Amino acid sequence: MFNPTRDQVRAFFCEIWRKYRVGEPLAGLESTALAVVLQHPEYQPVLADPARYADREWTPEEGAVNPFLHLSMHLALEEQRSIDQPPGIAPLLAQLSARHGDAHAGAHAAMECLGEVLWRAEQSRSAPDAAAYLECLRRAASR
Repeated sequence: MFNPTRDQVRAFFCEIWRKYRVGEPLAGLESTALAVVLQHPEYQPVLADPARYADREWTPEEGAVNPFLHLSMHLALEEQRSIDQPPGIAPLLAQLSARHGDAHAGAHAAMECLGEVLWRAEQSRSAPDAAAYLECLRRAASR
């Protein structure tokens, strides 16, 4: 399982943005990640200045959203959708997209569930609960 460090994740997104801006080709997951970055122009200045933001912490107490976490969650959802893992997630994400009017808004709704399941796994020091994740997505899609 791929488990990058915080610095590796940040470098990955900054490098994709650099490559895109100078016209270098992207490969594989980089292309998927770029599509996510292009949907978030508010984060592009952060990606363009890695030296300034390499060690920055974004905390809920200051009302800030961590752009790297947000982009990573989008990327995780896209990967889950593309391989339908956990099984059944692809149609649930499609339902959320339809309910919210587009895939991007649907992904933001799904992030609430993903964040909750990851937080619970971290608190219990266990693997994320796929059944709870899918149930949360079902509830969100039916609201």
